[in-house]
Amino acid sequence: MTIHNVLIVDDSKTELLYLTELLQKEGMSVRTAENAEEAFRRLAEQKPDLILMDVVMPGQNGFQLTRTISRNPDFADVPIIMCTSKNQETDRVWGMRQGARDYITKPVNAAELKAKISALG
Repeated sequence: MTIHNVLIVDDSKTELLYLTELLQKEGMSVRTAENAEEAFRRLAEQKPDLILMDVVMPGQNGFQLTRTISRNPDFADVPIIMCTSKNQETDRVWGMRQGARDYITKPVNAAELKAKISALG
């Protein structure tokens, strides 16, 4: 599976800008959402090839949103990589149990993220 369309869900405008520029330089099309409600609107508009998910957000957090998306038959096949400042092993394990395919901590290392995305393809 080649990754072309990415949805980034993060409430930090700085993080959204950084990740968007990083992925666009790799030739990917990027759409963003700042919360769960906006993420669902973006999913309804276009199914992405990959979702990068923050954890700490207002309203529904990234763990809850990952669980909801990964259990939805329409989106269960979309890989989710958690991109979060939560760096405890228990957080990583919990994120994977919610349906994430991988987990990366902030600040996001560009080479590490690219490698994780390549591993999905």
